[in-house]
Amino acid sequence: MASQALALFRRFGGSAAGRWLFSRLVAFKAPYFRSIKPTIDVLEPGRCEARIPHRWTVQNHIGTVHAIALCNLAELTAGLIADASIADSDRWIPKGMTVRYLAKASGEMKAVARCEVPGAVSAGRELIVHVEITDPKGTVVLGGEITMWITPRKK
Repeated sequence: MASQALALFRRFGGSAAGRWLFSRLVAFKAPYFRSIKPTIDVLEPGRCEARIPHRWTVQNHIGTVHAIALCNLAELTAGLIADASIADSDRWIPKGMTVRYLAKASGEMKAVARCEVPGAVSAGRELIVHVEITDPKGTVVLGGEITMWITPRKK
């Protein structure tokens, strides 16, 4: 059985309108992400892709996309990929985040998150999600790893 997020994406993700709706549902469930107005383009076990527009509300004092907006995008994709990749009998929570700001971020930002697809766990373990965010020219503006703590769901 697929996670609820993955099942919804599989149902709605086949069209632009469906991806827009799915993205709004995710932001409704986790309202903090509304501030970056994400659009989730790909969600499957082991991979998630999302993008955010360059808007005034995510800009810093020099007119580029703020570092924390980039971190929000990275955490969003990492959470979705973790949810889509772990066994239904397990749960996840972010444990740590390491990011490297590599270039100024201007224009629409695209995040690609990747991770292994773990089997069910019997005790807690870490899942490392690798995230790369690029600008419209394909320049990597942020690289990072988000550590998720995976445990069995309480019965």
